[in-house]
Amino acid sequence: MAERTVPTARWAAIWLGQLVSLVGSSLTAFVLGVWVYQRTGSVTQFSLIFLAATLPAVLFAPFAGALADRRDRRGLMLVADTVAAAGTAALAALVVADALQVWHIYLGTAVTATASTVHQVAYQAMTPALVGKRHLGRFNGLMQVSRAVQIAAPLIAGVLVVTVGIGGVMAIDLGTFVVAASTLLLVRLPADVTRPAESGPAEAVLRGAAAGWRYLRQRPGLLQLMVVFGAYNFLFGIAGVLVQPLILSFATADTLGLLMSVGGAGLFAGSLVMGVWGGPTRRVTAVCGGLAVGGVALVLHAAAPSAWLIGVVAPLFLFTLPIVNSSTMTLIQTKTEPSVLGRVLATARVIGDASVPLAYVLAGPIADGLFEPMLRPEGALADSVGRVIGTGEGRGIALLFAVTGVAMVFLAVLAWTRPVLRGADDLPDALPDDAPDPETVSADRQPAT
Repeated sequence: MAERTVPTARWAAIWLGQLVSLVGSSLTAFVLGVWVYQRTGSVTQFSLIFLAATLPAVLFAPFAGALADRRDRRGLMLVADTVAAAGTAALAALVVADALQVWHIYLGTAVTATASTVHQVAYQAMTPALVGKRHLGRFNGLMQVSRAVQIAAPLIAGVLVVTVGIGGVMAIDLGTFVVAASTLLLVRLPADVTRPAESGPAEAVLRGAAAGWRYLRQRPGLLQLMVVFGAYNFLFGIAGVLVQPLILSFATADTLGLLMSVGGAGLFAGSLVMGVWGGPTRRVTAVCGGLAVGGVALVLHAAAPSAWLIGVVAPLFLFTLPIVNSSTMTLIQTKTEPSVLGRVLATARVIGDASVPLAYVLAGPIADGLFEPMLRPEGALADSVGRVIGTGEGRGIALLFAVTGVAMVFLAVLAWTRPVLRGADDLPDALPDDAPDPETVSADRQPAT
């Protein structure tokens, strides 16, 4: 049976409104991070912001999934936006009153991250019914534009802080919340898009939260895919934490900003390609291919302390990110029954993202305490590996990049050799085929004049 979907113009308006809101949130996150670092001079206190942004999201995700499968998803997104906006408004008021403290930012970040988790799970659970199976891969590709926006945020925020100040940046963020909420309220959506499918009698919250885990355990291919995705996020997290110190070991801060922009361009290009193409029919092939190419690009980061080299391999690596992310998300959404989609997506988020805080915690100590000493001029690997990639400041980080890249290539090979994982593409689709655009059909049936 075919399912009616929302006309393209409507879901595009919702996507654009959500993207605008994310731009504002990214600006606020950047300026608050800078404020903490400038006020304290502590890398540890700065890094705790990342922990406050990721840990609550991982812990609350299962409950967000249970809500998304029981409540109106548009309503959940609006409530989550309201809570996040209230947290931002409270921090903005403290800035204006010159009373902002570091712990306020940790608390506000945790509240915003929890609300964002509810928002994202509800949004992703609504997406298949919103855009239909035919456009699902393309839409998930466009969703990856948000990653490029987050990389570009420092460039925009740096200009805004000088012109309007931290309070002004946060006021802009609050304005973008209004844009996102307005599009959700004004765009007409059928009830079967915003309301979850019937899923039987209501369960206790804890049992409902565990339903996503039970669903994935019954489909080992999808579960193995999410384990691979979690390992990928761990490796990506290590590279993400260390890329700036790697570049700064041989280049200036201005060059760092330029290279970050070039890398973001690669991510943006990959998002647009997936938005137009939608990815191959065999999603697992795209995941494994993206892992392999991304791993090779990470290894090449270590070849030499060269800004030109990073300017080529960084965008190549980030180009693969939307391919892996959107293919994984589309496969999960396509193969999951609509009645449990919110809980499955939440469980997938826990499995996929739980490794990210661990990467943030481990990357620095491993680089500083193990790899950097080995590639000092007198280090244990100076006369072996050091002859290939060099010795001195930053070359230990480069070696860690190479190790991370090799691990990513190995992960791609391991995933491809798992028949159950490769067979995830062959699971029956849980989404019905799309019906013709209702507005188009209505127009076609109008009598000729």
